[in-house]
Amino acid sequence: MKAHGVAAAKPHHKKFVMRTLLVAMAVGAVAWGLFPSPPAGAQAGSKGSQAMAVADEAPGYAVEDFSYPGGARILQEQGIVLKRGDGHITLADCASGTGLLRIMARRQADPICFRTVGNSGWLTLEIPAVYVVRGNDYTTQVDMTVGDEEKTFDIEKNTWTAVGETADEQGRAFMLMEIRTSK
Repeated sequence: MKAHGVAAAKPHHKKFVMRTLLVAMAVGAVAWGLFPSPPAGAQAGSKGSQAMAVADEAPGYAVEDFSYPGGARILQEQGIVLKRGDGHITLADCASGTGLLRIMARRQADPICFRTVGNSGWLTLEIPAVYVVRGNDYTTQVDMTVGDEEKTFDIEKNTWTAVGETADEQGRAFMLMEIRTSK
């Protein structure tokens, strides 16, 4: 009875091998038809034809310009110019949590908040008439201008720091131009 079982298995095995070979040949034929032929005048297999095909199909380079995403919409909705940054300081909803940088400006009824992440960050922006900034756990500096004068303020951690007009003897309205943070 064992001999009968072995003999019966052989024809089934042959059919399986034949089907597998036919499928492999069909897949190979389809794959061969998908490869592009070399450009006119190029020898098949030459390095020039391979480089040309790769160069023609290669995607373009992505160049980061550090522009703030959605900056135009934020300017229109909130009157804040967000220019460029490294992505570690981002505009945030003040109700979204603690640990935010908070900025008060004369032309804004509510504070403007920024979330800071990573070991360091920078953001260039324009917010006019800033007069106080509340720091967070990061060491923070802000650069501000009034007329041709530029001034840097060190922001105290986790407390309000007078900047701009509240720190100026003449009470001039300063514009916030850059925020820098580090751990």
